[in-house]
Amino acid sequence: MDPRAAQWFRELTGDADEWSIDDLLSAKGGQRISVVVPARNEERTIADVVGQIRERLVVGRPLVDELVVMDSLSTDATAERARAAGATVQSVEEVHPELGVFPGKGEALWKSLFVTCGDILVFIDADLTDWGTHFVTGLLGPLLSRPQVQLVKGFYDRRLDLGEGVAAEGGRVTELVARPWLALHRAELSAVVQPLAGEWAIRRDHFASLTVPRGYGVELATLLDTHERHGLDAIAQVDLGQRAHVHQSIHDLSAMATEIMAVAERRTGVKTPDHVPLPLIQRDRTWLVRHVITTERPPAASIHGYVPGPGESGAVSDLPAV
Repeated sequence: MDPRAAQWFRELTGDADEWSIDDLLSAKGGQRISVVVPARNEERTIADVVGQIRERLVVGRPLVDELVVMDSLSTDATAERARAAGATVQSVEEVHPELGVFPGKGEALWKSLFVTCGDILVFIDADLTDWGTHFVTGLLGPLLSRPQVQLVKGFYDRRLDLGEGVAAEGGRVTELVARPWLALHRAELSAVVQPLAGEWAIRRDHFASLTVPRGYGVELATLLDTHERHGLDAIAQVDLGQRAHVHQSIHDLSAMATEIMAVAERRTGVKTPDHVPLPLIQRDRTWLVRHVITTERPPAASIHGYVPGPGESGAVSDLPAV
């Protein structure tokens, strides 16, 4: 392992149980904390995710100031169930529609900057089935205790149901695309266990200053850009234990991998297309074509209408959305 990566791993890798809620409340001071759950057609799991966070960290102990579900063009009862469980629900379709309306996780996180007020944002996936609210508290620990930390990544054992029990496997795009790319091109980041983890936390002013891919590239882009701007010591990671969620098909993962590669290559100066037609060959020699969009939104802080947090300056221009 790269020596700098090894040192970082020893110094900035923690465990979720290192910080009690009392510790976090004391360290929080006047800062506001927003938990954002991006969701698209997650009616089966969204109420549990929202309900646990609200019960334990909003009502039970006032650590989280707002709990927002960003509904990404769902066609099921996701929004209704999230609202009934106690979340504020925002639709990407209704948040600054003049900037365009697109599907994608990154799009939902980017638009959350226009409807939240937290100094710290914690992102939690909506499809979790084996998890706990220590995901939130664990991710907050380094940000509330280390002023230099801008970004905290979670990692965990990913449970993959193979039909004959559960194995500690998963993260196929992580292990086959993202981590090999980091080892080759950003060796200092080679000790990041799960660079594509959907559970992470970030300082609002920092996230608002970054370009944001519309889809699954948001996690890797944020990691690479944080490292580029602030160095390795601005990043921490926390062991969250175990996580289970709904796994995607291999064809869906092909599209995800394509976007991840485009995001990474763009950050080495390689010009990449905004639209990639990805043929998915079938056994009968027919094919489907997935259209992978790799464009990125400009920094939210550069958009007219963005309301900065207490430590931020105002929007700097009326740059168009991309």
